[in-house]
Amino acid sequence: MAPSTRLFFTMAMLLFSFFFSSASSQSFIGVNYGQVADNLPPPSATIQLLRSTTVGKIRLYGADPAILRALAGTQISAVIGAANGEIPSLASDPSAASRWVASNVLPFLPSTSISSISVGNEALSFGDPSVASQLLPAMQNLRSALIASSTPSAASIKVTSVHSMAVLAQSEPPSAGAFHSDIAPTLKGILDFLNKTGSPFMINPYPFFAYRSDPRPETLAFCLFQSNPGRFDAGSKITYTNMFDAQVDAIHSALNSAGFPGIEIVVAETGWPYRGDANEVGTNVDNARAFNGNLIAHLRSMVGTPLMPGKSVETYIFALYDEDLKPGPTSERSFGLFRPDLTMTYDAGLMTKAPAAPAVAAGGWCVPKEGATEEELQANLDFACGQQGVDCLPIQPGGACFEPNTVKSHAAYAMNQLFQVAGRNSWNCDFRQSAILTSQNPSYDGCVFPGSGS
Repeated sequence: MAPSTRLFFTMAMLLFSFFFSSASSQSFIGVNYGQVADNLPPPSATIQLLRSTTVGKIRLYGADPAILRALAGTQISAVIGAANGEIPSLASDPSAASRWVASNVLPFLPSTSISSISVGNEALSFGDPSVASQLLPAMQNLRSALIASSTPSAASIKVTSVHSMAVLAQSEPPSAGAFHSDIAPTLKGILDFLNKTGSPFMINPYPFFAYRSDPRPETLAFCLFQSNPGRFDAGSKITYTNMFDAQVDAIHSALNSAGFPGIEIVVAETGWPYRGDANEVGTNVDNARAFNGNLIAHLRSMVGTPLMPGKSVETYIFALYDEDLKPGPTSERSFGLFRPDLTMTYDAGLMTKAPAAPAVAAGGWCVPKEGATEEELQANLDFACGQQGVDCLPIQPGGACFEPNTVKSHAAYAMNQLFQVAGRNSWNCDFRQSAILTSQNPSYDGCVFPGSGS
């Protein structure tokens, strides 16, 4: 193949990959789902909204059971969180960690995909040295509890923590990134844990805050991924064209200097407020749209950062909705990509289709899809029978639907029960793509499957 032909073929494949991936959920694009608000839509409506976007992940600041149930059967994975206030008990008492896992993780597996647990939020910058010193033991106890649960999908959940950029003593230029020496002993133990368990280092870089402290036009363009002269890093001989890459690479350099170059970096929060007080520079819709829209395009390009090329950093945008009960300046309550009525605050380029009002599924019954494995169906059976309103007595010994006594038959009954009580929406019959809607009544003999026409 001639060089020019190879180049054309490569570019064509890249373009095909870009447009194909843009039309479906993308594993490297997530959103933060905060709940410090009194006007949010129900979780089921929110999950339906997310399924009309390219968002593939959400980050919760707790482990809200309603949200985790609503995620069941979808392809959207969740990061759940343990609060800073829970760290002391999780660190001092392994049984407390076991109870936390039993309450906040195990009831939702495997139907809901939980990728990781974030222990604390910016705990090393929390201002309480005792909490910082207990962070690693809390992480270790939760990890041990997950493994001891003997649940395969629990053992694969990563345990990590989220940090602010304040953990860096130096971030400019990116090649000189280094952690503060006063947290080095604590951080070394955490990094060793992350490295051994294959867990990511989660960080909150906000170019908005960098601009707020240096509100020059050239700084704004650098932060918004817009045309600018760039900033030359004499250490790496790289000219950076945007603040996001510079901040992430500063973390990479710090990890490298600390002796942990292989730890994956995940951006747990980044965003731009679309509104602010009169003295808050740069807080407007145009800048928010430019930052988030250009960030999403940058991630989709798969170019990566200068020090970590060829792979997009997993990034969670702050935030899904405004949180109207948050204290502080107006900007703190103005990061939402969507309004509570599910309409866009502005178009950041996340939608694959216009969100529609919840629709009732046309099919009357939800049954296992042909080819679903017994393992999948057993997981569906266990999950469905554990949900409120689902009556699994008919598939118990002596019940009208006990025979045939097979996993497939029992799972079909339980899955359909959950579909009916959850609202009979099409997404209630997904079960991680192991179920299908049918208009043919699966009832048999004296076993009645609830549904339309039953």
